[in-house]
Amino acid sequence: MSVGSRSVDRRDHRYDTAEKASPVHQGADLGGDPPLSRQRLERPWRRRRSEGRGSPSNSHDQVNDLSGPLGYRQAVPSLAIRLAAAAASGVLLGLAFEPLAWWWLAPIAVAGLSLACRGATARQAAVVGLVGGTTYFLLLLQWLRIIGYDAWIILSVVEALYFAAMSVGVALVIRLRFWPLWVASLWVLQEYVRARWPFGGFSWGRLAFSQAHTPFTPYAAVGGAALVTFVVALTGALLAAAVVAVAQRDRLVARIGGAAAAVAALVAGSFVVPLPTSGQPVTAAVVQGNVPRLGLDFLGQREAVLNNHVEALHKLAADVRAGHVPQPAFVVLPENSSDLDPYTDADAAAKIDDAVKDIGAPTLVGAVVNAPNPNYVRNTAIVWDPKTGPGETYVKRHPVPFGEYIPFRSLLSGWISRLQRIGRDFEPGTQDGVLRLGPAKIGVVICFEVADDGIVRDSIVGGGQLLVVQTNNATYGRTGQPEQQLAMTQLRAVEHGRSVLIAATSGISAVIAPDGHVIAETPEFVQEELVRTVQMRTSLTLADRLGRLPELGLAIVGIFAVAFGAAARRRSLQASPPNAPAERITA
Repeated sequence: MSVGSRSVDRRDHRYDTAEKASPVHQGADLGGDPPLSRQRLERPWRRRRSEGRGSPSNSHDQVNDLSGPLGYRQAVPSLAIRLAAAAASGVLLGLAFEPLAWWWLAPIAVAGLSLACRGATARQAAVVGLVGGTTYFLLLLQWLRIIGYDAWIILSVVEALYFAAMSVGVALVIRLRFWPLWVASLWVLQEYVRARWPFGGFSWGRLAFSQAHTPFTPYAAVGGAALVTFVVALTGALLAAAVVAVAQRDRLVARIGGAAAAVAALVAGSFVVPLPTSGQPVTAAVVQGNVPRLGLDFLGQREAVLNNHVEALHKLAADVRAGHVPQPAFVVLPENSSDLDPYTDADAAAKIDDAVKDIGAPTLVGAVVNAPNPNYVRNTAIVWDPKTGPGETYVKRHPVPFGEYIPFRSLLSGWISRLQRIGRDFEPGTQDGVLRLGPAKIGVVICFEVADDGIVRDSIVGGGQLLVVQTNNATYGRTGQPEQQLAMTQLRAVEHGRSVLIAATSGISAVIAPDGHVIAETPEFVQEELVRTVQMRTSLTLADRLGRLPELGLAIVGIFAVAFGAAARRRSLQASPPNAPAERITA
């Protein structure tokens, strides 16, 4: 016998000796490959099933046993491939939003990110989420470059950290049964946390906000924006499951058919959601006064903006007298239509009062008002009556951090000189935005508050028959930001079953029907008035009645799914043979 033959014989002899003493030989199942002698005796189908469990004999193949109903053997992709897939998914998700609004890319992006996390370690998944999230937010928030490239990049990376945490969870839950459900719930959990912390949260860029007028939009009337996010993410996760089935090539027709049937059911389900649009008609006017050209000093800019809106209000009154447009029951001016406090500036108050008397209708005026504390101001909506003057008010409840107030001002102002432009912080309001404006009871939100579920819901549940959004997007004109805000507002119209009036200083102002379609809108940077008949409604949608329960419930499901995924991974690691390579988090 040759030396090589004797060597083989000795290895077989040693293996047989170890086998006799091992727990495996005595019937214990440690989850690794059976000994060589057992491999020779067992049936072929049992041997195939036992392959790829992380034994030393096949560890170099980097093949994992991917458990669950969609589990299969698959070569582990490199980190570079995962990061490329994550970056591509981030780009696709950004393109799903305005101004392009290729909404159908949102589920595809979710699918891509899910597949990039599949089989990844926790550290790899975190990097995947960070790359995908950063790519996404850099594209979505590119309008922040107006403020500064540092603000744009920093905010994008900070928001991407939530994607990093979510991706670790996805890598854990994707190994469980029915994992598309758990992946979708993690998207809701991520948005739940991101919308609340820190500094009151930043809700911009939720999956739901890419679905302004799509087959998924009606779900907003059932469970709010959170349910729309869940359905979009579930659709994407089901697409990922279909890709898994194709790669597995096992029960291909059944698994792809099941995923396709589930997606079809999600789309079809939206068509049975009622979207009533009838109500009590009322004629309303929205005035967009526009802003002056750059180059004016700060005080001159504020006075010029007020003059523009007063002029537009007088023009509307002239059009009414000439019979060009009907007499409105009330008028809405935008946020910052008067940055001069009409309570302390007699000239500003006189201009507003004269214009309101000219139109002869109660007018909602957006003004910056001094707070009782001289270190603060208030972003305020004022109901101005043509006979009695200023009356009820709403103060913005969620000022924008670093835009309307400076956290850690004493610490940061010395480092970032731009922060000194915000001389006084805006003081948050405490009351819901439900105001009486002529014949209508309106719910008012100001600018970025339209992204806040609770603030919008409170204004409707509190009795608002119409939703009014006052905003000032002049800084971000022609950057895509006004279009993104319009899309959010369309979703809010469906969620609450209300007509919506958007008044913007420079655009986009709009009138939206309760089913989310845009009745009329203005171009940017023009002076224009919209006079339309809208429906006042009092009935509440199921989303209004349920409140935050759908979002909270789905977020809790996500937490439990992560806990179960982590426990399953620990059990799998404990069941691995001592000399087996560490098991990856797999699907």
